[in-house]
Amino acid sequence: MKISRIARISAIGAVAALALAGCAANEADAGSGDPTEGSTGSSISGMVEATGASSQEAAQQAWVAAFQTANPDATVNYTSTGSGTGRENFLAGSSNFIGSDRAFNAEEIAAGGFGSCASDEIVEVPVYISPVAVAFNLDGIDELNLDGATIASIFSGAITNWNDPAIADQNDGVELPDQAIVPVHRADASGTQETFTSYLEAVAPDVWTDEASDEWPLSTGEAADGTSGVVNAITNGVGYIGFADASQASGLGQVAIEVEGEYVPYSAEAASALVAASPLEDGRSDHDLAFAVDPAAAPAGSYPIALVSYLIGCVEYEDAEIASLVKAYFEYVASPEGQDVAAEAAGSAPISDDLRTKVTAAIDAIVTE
Repeated sequence: MKISRIARISAIGAVAALALAGCAANEADAGSGDPTEGSTGSSISGMVEATGASSQEAAQQAWVAAFQTANPDATVNYTSTGSGTGRENFLAGSSNFIGSDRAFNAEEIAAGGFGSCASDEIVEVPVYISPVAVAFNLDGIDELNLDGATIASIFSGAITNWNDPAIADQNDGVELPDQAIVPVHRADASGTQETFTSYLEAVAPDVWTDEASDEWPLSTGEAADGTSGVVNAITNGVGYIGFADASQASGLGQVAIEVEGEYVPYSAEAASALVAASPLEDGRSDHDLAFAVDPAAAPAGSYPIALVSYLIGCVEYEDAEIASLVKAYFEYVASPEGQDVAAEAAGSAPISDDLRTKVTAAIDAIVTE
């Protein structure tokens, strides 16, 4: 059955409260991870409200469940609203922390006004690395090879039919249908969308002439809310193509993307290789870890559309209980255990040990006294 053009976002409801390990109270400052050890002595309690990236939805569900299973006195409510709404909520003061598929930029940080915080200092840590799949729905076709210029032409509306020579020339032996292409993009402000348009801008500037943005710049195609909305639109529309976090795109046809003369299918490992080759942005504090990913510089064998998604919180909160709970949750998510939970639930790439050291130090900036 066809879905509506603007698909609804499904919110993650509040999960029952659970407890932190007795030794986790000590590990909160040490940056440790297993939330199940010594569960009877936890001093972590209370409830925090969080909103943000729908790309993180599967991982957040797993993180919250594991953290709360070990923390009977703490509740973490994460609602998947999209990154843009999450950032707005953090500025407005209605979310204690957020998930976002991009960090706040330098201008936003300089402007301050983070209503969730007691000061204008924030903590931004990359904890979720995942490929953004270019997914499609064509009868009898499970995989296609496409280069950046062709992908840009499809989403800009320059290529409108599946049997276009630009597609056929890269897919010898594939019987492409004489069928209209329906590209799907996000209706909401989305960090996943910004990751995708950053890729188009970087690799095909002659075709994609708009700047990277979390808001879709064109009137072409069909719009849907949230990652789930895009996936539902493609699933229910033969001839449709779109982009979504790979954790939610299984079962659809997939595009292998040209990098250095080779077509690379998405995988957590290939996405991680792109991020590993990317530097952190200059001019940020030690507790503000934002990557400067350049898809045009993707090394051979890497997947060039890699989402680096962040947890964003305050250095200082008005309420020490909230500060302690946010800090403990961030530490669990960044721990080896937390990263393994996300990898199993969402197929994401665990952060490296070297990056974890930087992330743990950044989280330690959260003031809990």
